[in-house]
Parts: sequence; structure tokens; C-alpha cells
Amino acid sequence: MTNSESRLELETDAAAGSLLDDVRPRRGRLRLPAAYRRPMAVLGMSIVAAWFLVALLVPLFAPYDPLAQSFERLQPPSGENLFGTDALGRDVFSRTLYGARISLPLALFLVVASALIGSVLGAIAGYFGKWLDEIIMRFSDLVFAFPTIILAMIVTAALGPSLTNAVIALLLVSWPSYARVMRSMVLGARSREYVVAGRLLGFGPFTSLRRDIAPNVVAPILVLATLDFGNAILLLSGLSFLGLGATPPTPEWGAMVADGVQQFSDWWIAAVPGLAIFTVVVAFNMLGDAMRDSLDPRTAGAVQGVKI
Repeated sequence: MTNSESRLELETDAAAGSLLDDVRPRRGRLRLPAAYRRPMAVLGMSIVAAWFLVALLVPLFAPYDPLAQSFERLQPPSGENLFGTDALGRDVFSRTLYGARISLPLALFLVVASALIGSVLGAIAGYFGKWLDEIIMRFSDLVFAFPTIILAMIVTAALGPSLTNAVIALLLVSWPSYARVMRSMVLGARSREYVVAGRLLGFGPFTSLRRDIAPNVVAPILVLATLDFGNAILLLSGLSFLGLGATPPTPEWGAMVADGVQQFSDWWIAAVPGLAIFTVVVAFNMLGDAMRDSLDPRTAGAVQGVKI
């Protein structure tokens, strides 16, 4: 091998290495998409992380037992009771913190279960069509014909007031929105070239759905689920507020707000759990907006200053 050939080979290797360095992801630096680095998105993620940390480690944060009637009734906020006491002498601050351990896991289960059920049914309806599409979509139309909270109240009242029955009722009325979105996405994706090519290679319908279609239609479902988390909190709290969810003495946010309404002059009883509901709902709305901006190519390009 001549010197010129050796030099050419070294230069080629160096250029290839430089190209790989540009393509290879940098280690040691975690960079979020631009949409997640905006102040409102950072604030939303911080609030969500803080509430889930409270729900996980609430015995370390709560100063008192949420069920203990150890204090004087209806005391305003003070140094001993940071947010006062309720009509039974229980610490409102401790009960609000323990309420996160009830409301957040139930809302998370409700959103995940609704997204899974609705996505599967919507994918089946959009891919196979015909009578399956008619049955699933007409049933979803039946659910959409009633206001969500009214239908959930009817189902919960029929099953009996409890948190478990409230979650079941909300699950029955929440899945159609995911089914609608997934069906429309699958209808648009099933005729794409890569899906048709997969079928020509011998992929069965469920393999085609799993390998070719699902990875390309999951983004809107993730955005909808994130935005729906706040709605799940509101619906669960609403049923408990109406006496159809949590039963006494469970420290649930909606039930606590209902207790505060009965003692309207003692504002702190309802204000503190109401503020907890407000912060969680707003935080998840911020997070959902950031996720939508990150996953939508047009919006993501606008956020990064790229003209698409």
C-alpha cells in the first residue's frame, strides 16, 4: 500500500468517525424537547412530580393522622394546624396530603384503563370496519348521547356509592373518546404504502396493527390521556362531592370539599382540597399541551424555530 493510499484511507476513516460523532447521541447530557423546556411545561412537570412524590411518601409529609379527631373543632389555620381543622377536629392539611394517595392512583388507573380499552376497540373498528365498526361506534354514540357526569352518576347510583363503583362508572363513560381518536387514525393509516407492503409480505391483521400502525398512531392517544388525567380527577372528585364516591371517613378531595360546603363560613375546609384539585388539573393541562407540541411535527418545528 502506497503512502497516498494510506493517507486517503486515514482521511476516510476520520471523516466517517466525525460523521458518527455527529449522528451518535451525546452521553451524559439529557436534553428534553424544546416544548418541554418552556416555563409553563417545566412548572407543570414540577407540580405533577411534587404531587406524586407526596402520594408516595405521604407518611413523611403529613404531620398528623388524617382520621384522628385530636383537635378542637373548626379551628382556623394556625401554627399547630397549618390549614385548620374540620367539623370533627381532624387536621385539614394532613387529610389533603393523604387525599393525594387516593385521588392520583385512581385517576391514573382510570386513564390507563380507558386508553387501553378505547384504543383496542377503536383500532379494531378502524381496521376491520363493516359490522364491527358499526357495533363499536354506535355503542360509543350511545355513551356520547348523555353528559359524562350524568351517565356516571346513574351508573354509580345503580351500583352503590363507593370509590370502586365510581371508577367503574367513569371507565364505562370514558373509553369512547379514545376509541374515536384511534379509529380515525387507523382509518388514515391502514391504506399507507408501508401497511399495504406488510400485508403483501404476509402479515396478519393483528401483526399489521401491532407493528405497522400502532407506533404511528400512538402519539395522539398519549396526548389525550395526559389531558384526560385532570378531567379524571375532576370527575372522581365530583362524584365524591355528590356523595356517590368516597364514603366517610375516607380523606378524598371531593368529599372534603363537600364537607366544607356544609361549613361555608369556615373557608379553609373546602379551600385547601379545592386548591389541590386545581393545581393537579392545571399541571396536567400544561403537561398535555407540552406533549402535544412535542409530538406534533408542525408544532414542534414552530417551537424550535424551524419553518416546516
